Amino acid sequence: MKKNIYKNQQGQIIVIGLVFFAILLIFSTAILVGVSNYIRSERLNISKVQALHLAEAGIDKAAYELNQNSNYMGESNTALGNGTVTISVSSIDAERKRVTSEGAAVYGGKTTKSTIKAILAINNNVISFRYGIQAGNGGFTLANTSSITGNAFSTGPIIGSGSNYIHGDIISAGPSGWVYGVHATGNVFSHTIGKSGTGTSVDKDAYYVTKTNTTVTGASHPNSPDQAPAPLPISDAQISQWETDAAAEGTISTCDAEGNYNIPDSMSLGPKKIACNLVIKNIAELKITGPIWVTGNITTKSSTIKMDPNLGSANVAIIADNPSNMSGSGIIDIQTSTDFQGSGSAGSFVFMISQNNSAETGGSTAAISQGQSATALVAYASHGLVNFSNSANVKEATAYKISLQNTANVTYDSGLPSTLFESGPGASWTFTPGSYTIEH
Repeated sequence: MKKNIYKNQQGQIIVIGLVFFAILLIFSTAILVGVSNYIRSERLNISKVQALHLAEAGIDKAAYELNQNSNYMGESNTALGNGTVTISVSSIDAERKRVTSEGAAVYGGKTTKSTIKAILAINNNVISFRYGIQAGNGGFTLANTSSITGNAFSTGPIIGSGSNYIHGDIISAGPSGWVYGVHATGNVFSHTIGKSGTGTSVDKDAYYVTKTNTTVTGASHPNSPDQAPAPLPISDAQISQWETDAAAEGTISTCDAEGNYNIPDSMSLGPKKIACNLVIKNIAELKITGPIWVTGNITTKSSTIKMDPNLGSANVAIIADNPSNMSGSGIIDIQTSTDFQGSGSAGSFVFMISQNNSAETGGSTAAISQGQSATALVAYASHGLVNFSNSANVKEATAYKISLQNTANVTYDSGLPSTLFESGPGASWTFTPGSYTIEH
């Protein structure tokens, strides 16, 4: 009897042991499954984060590329980190672009994708000047012994008389690019270099399709691709906005019998529209506090023109624009002893802008004439001719056409990659707040 009881107890112990073993096995399996799922989840999360970072990098790259080339359309499967980025850009309107960036991250043998969509728009305050001296389709002409100290960029030809130095690199862009009659101490990029009967010299390398009567000290690169033309940085729409801003604060119409508004003494001026010519002569200091639109000509002599210190790094434009006579008016004449000064903060300069279009329409009238040193001056005439007749030192010069005569030497500081303006639309692509959407 006792023996049977003992056997029954042994059987019960074995059953209980098996039950406990089964329970332990179930719990162990559940733990292993949980750990495995956790590891897979963490890998997925890491992969998602990496894909998101790649997509964000793609959005930043799109903004950078658009600020270098507004025609940028995107790219596919660009390797970055441990994955790739695919970017597509489409235009919404003239001032907005839709950007889609897909980041694909590879982690643990699997690929995870994340997509960001954003809208980029023209920044309302920043304009970028990529070159210290730039000409449009009218190009450069250098006569006598005139010269340029710095690189020269032109959409049109760059023409010298055979004895003109350009101390830097030269680019004459597009299939009609042509450089001749100059001595470049740097490289030259142009569809055609040289001309029969006029000597051309290149101290470094020459990149071209056709070369004639040219001495190249460096390497020659025939059949090179043409350089892409670069648009001038300030549009007519931007200038029109500044004119609107100036007129909104009132118009000065107190002109003398000769149609001039003469600055009487040291004073502050702007924002303001002046409905005649503006004459600034023998003035200790004209302080510019806002944009100025002059509907006639601007003449300066023996005066200081300075940005208001309260503007900080912001800039404002002084514009000569007569819409009723664009080929014969809107002329800026910078005479001797005119001193241009910024606000005292880095990045501040005096912008003198002429809308005269004589050069663009085949005429010979200079939109801006300058014959002296003016380091804080930016001269801008996108439809006209800027004429330097004596030595001049400018911050930047941009025009449809640029002409140097006599012994003029134009020396400029570096380009202005991020120039801040007090008002008006700019030319820098930035993100529109609230336009981000993320898809996993």
